[in-house]
This record gives sequence, structure tokens and C-alpha cells, in this order.
Amino acid sequence: MSLTTIMPENKLSTPSSLSLLPQFSSQSFGISPLIRITLLLLYVALTLPLPALATVTEAPVSARWLQVGIVVGGILLYGGLSERVFVDSKGIAVRYPRWIGWVLRRQWQLNWDDITALKPRTTGQGGLVYYFTSDGQQAYLLPMRIAGFADLLRYVEAHTAIDTRDVKPLAQPWMYLILGGLSLLLLAVDGWTLWTAAHFAGVS
Repeated sequence: MSLTTIMPENKLSTPSSLSLLPQFSSQSFGISPLIRITLLLLYVALTLPLPALATVTEAPVSARWLQVGIVVGGILLYGGLSERVFVDSKGIAVRYPRWIGWVLRRQWQLNWDDITALKPRTTGQGGLVYYFTSDGQQAYLLPMRIAGFADLLRYVEAHTAIDTRDVKPLAQPWMYLILGGLSLLLLAVDGWTLWTAAHFAGVS
């Protein structure tokens, strides 16, 4: 399957595309709540029993250090899921809260006039992601996990004249619903694991 670059037809917004813009001239988008909740739930399900298992099995890494690592990892994950996308008549920007932005260093800003194309790339899992390219040939990843993704594409199409009809979100909601269900099931297994660990600790 060959991937073609989506090029803007011209640098001027057409009246029809401008009419599709949301009511306000500027808008911000955050990560979809479904995605945030699902990924945080999965993280908790994967890490919750580790300190108790480390104690029962007398692992070389102490439960206390595991707890510290889990908390730090949770904070970083929460920060990464705090991404916000800002758009207005001038351009698009990706920002993170100040407390985590200095760690992630993935923030960027791009004027609409500097965008030359929207290029698709295949991920390792077979999905498609898209990158804005600028006059300096730098690439900027199009945020695809935000709530209101269709509105974001309207801004892009109106201000760059790039046809975004074939651009779809990286993952559909039903995928995260399934992942959330599996995470809840894993949490139930975690509960049984913690009960078993507590039982063996009491016996010993």
C-alpha cells in the first residue's frame, strides 16, 4: 500500500471550509476522557499487586522502592495524558502543564502559513499517524487521541486547504472500551492476588 502526501491545494481558506469552523475563533482540545481513564486504569491494574508480591517472594527490589516507582510512573503517565491542543486563526500549538512540560519536551507551535503538507506514516501496529511538515521540512505529529478530533480537522482544512476527509482517529472508542473492560477484569485478579499474598504473609 503506497502512502501519498496530502498537499494543500492553496494557502487560502475557502468560504465553504470556513463555514465548517466552530463558532469561536480559538479553541482548545484535550485527550479524550475515555482514553485517559482507560490508560490510567490499566496502569493501576498492572502495578497494584507488585509491592505485595515483592514482599511475599522476597524479591531483591524492596516493596517500598516499588511503591515509589509506581507513584512516579503514575505521575508521569498522568502528565503525558494532560496534553492540550490549541488552535486559532494563526496556527496550532501542542502544550502540556508547566509542572510536566519541562520533562516531556514534546511541545510545539506551528503557524498555518508554514504548513506545507500532511504526511501519513504507518505505525508498528499497522495504524496510520500523520505529520505536519513545514517549510523547514520539520515534522510535527498531528494529535489524534483528543476529544473533538473532527473539529480540529475542520480548523486544519479551513486554514491550510488540506483535504482531511481520509484522516481518521488512530484508535476507535470501542477499542478502549474493550481495553477498559479487560483492565477491570485484571483489577479483579489483582484483588485475589492481594488477598492471597496477605493470607500467606499471615501464615508465615
